[in-house]
Amino acid sequence: MTGRLQGKTAIITGGASGIGAAMVHRFVAEGAKILSTDVQTELGRKVADEAGALFMEQNVAEASGWQAVMDKAQSEFGRLDILINNAGIVIAKSIEEIDLDSWHHLLGINLTGVMLGCQNAIGAMKQNPGGSSGSIINIASTSAFTALPGDVAYTASKSAVRMLTKSVAVHCAQQGYNIRCNNIVPGGTHTGIIDAAKQVVPDIYDRVAAMSPLNRMGQGEDMAGAALYLASEDAAFVTGSDLLVDGGMLAVHPGY
Repeated sequence: MTGRLQGKTAIITGGASGIGAAMVHRFVAEGAKILSTDVQTELGRKVADEAGALFMEQNVAEASGWQAVMDKAQSEFGRLDILINNAGIVIAKSIEEIDLDSWHHLLGINLTGVMLGCQNAIGAMKQNPGGSSGSIINIASTSAFTALPGDVAYTASKSAVRMLTKSVAVHCAQQGYNIRCNNIVPGGTHTGIIDAAKQVVPDIYDRVAAMSPLNRMGQGEDMAGAALYLASEDAAFVTGSDLLVDGGMLAVHPGY
């Protein structure tokens, strides 16, 4: 590894599995000090211990939990350079199937959790020794561009995250905070959600791979590499952007 994050500190939500776990491992390998959070306590601690990171249980939809996480990062690291709002869920219910409790539950995690993360991270990054600075990375989805008819709440949440990111980016820039905010837009990616779906859809791996002209699923390591770029000084002039890591999924006409 190159040590591109040497001396940096980061909070990564949803760090117990999938994309989040890959980011925890990659960021530690690149020299960063990491506080990983998740509701999956046992698995989250296991991943953090293996990577050499700290772990804290957190429900991102709860405002009080965010303050506790920021306090932990401050006490352990003394600063916050990077936040990755990775935690998220799917419901897999269409507009005719969705119930209000499911709607609120998903948006609480996928959207409100991201907003709270951005809000708290900005407050912490403004207090960094040496002056305000930092990189906030939100995880959107190709469904922010092309809708999933079978998951109306997920589609709505990721579309909102995409624009929330742009609002945060411009606000921070105009205030002179030197805090950047960007989206990673994953395509079909191999995660625990895909593995669970295999029990119902036996050919799910092939279906997801076929979404990309590269004819493979994305891996957590692909997303971790993109996050590394956005977190590093190489992206110092990048804010309010959508970094597509979708294997060309959105580049191809659906008829081809």
